[in-house]
Amino acid sequence: MMNEYYLPAGNTYYRTNEFKHGRPTLVFVHGLSGSSSAWAEYERFFSEKCNVLSYDLRGHGKSPKPKRYKDYAMEHLVEDLHELLAHLKIEKCIIVSHSFAVLIVLEFLARYQSQVSAVVFLSPSFCVRDMFSSRIAEPFLQLSRLMEPLPFSGKPGAHVDYTRFKNTGDWNIPRMIADVGNTSIRVYLWGSLQTYSVDREAFLSEIEIPVLLMHGKNDTIFPVKNSLIMAQQIKNSKLILLDNMDHIMVLNRFPEVSVAIEKFVNSL
Repeated sequence: MMNEYYLPAGNTYYRTNEFKHGRPTLVFVHGLSGSSSAWAEYERFFSEKCNVLSYDLRGHGKSPKPKRYKDYAMEHLVEDLHELLAHLKIEKCIIVSHSFAVLIVLEFLARYQSQVSAVVFLSPSFCVRDMFSSRIAEPFLQLSRLMEPLPFSGKPGAHVDYTRFKNTGDWNIPRMIADVGNTSIRVYLWGSLQTYSVDREAFLSEIEIPVLLMHGKNDTIFPVKNSLIMAQQIKNSKLILLDNMDHIMVLNRFPEVSVAIEKFVNSL
């Protein structure tokens, strides 16, 4: 059973099961415009075997939405995670991250690698600026900063029921509307723009902990070549490529992804 809480300092929403001594601690970090509810099946799968923590990034799900663009900088997302681990007195953990969250975790590792025993990168990227589509989109995303003076409530949203969107593709309109509607178009655009600040290719060779990489061969958001490069440069890494799989593997391929994570955790 997962219990709901809010971090007192920043009001970050998070969920945990009952932590037990001697079990590995899994920390699940969701992608852009999503929320911790994307991990619901994984919480149930691992709750009897591991200490489980999932949380909503700032501006997402039930966490508050800051009103300024600079409040969504990667350094703040990293420190939110660091403060949450400190609050729960988690000294070592295994972090499972998907898509946008991989960029956060790479930044986290650059500062706090000693607190992490292993990581799982699902549909990852280490630098979005080099993508042709990203270079085309950046000028339009920059315009979103003009939204800052406009009225904005900043109230937390809710949790999307992702069971409705299993086996949907990368650009499934109903799922995207549900996500962006919950997060807000402002947070979605600002979060997208903040990704341009991350370029961690040179850092990959400095990752000393075990890494599991999983990528769908049909991913149209973050190309599979990202994982191929990461597997070459991260010393202690294992790469699993999924046939006939797009970017949304967390929802669409739960059986394979959960079992791969379990085997990886057991191997540590």
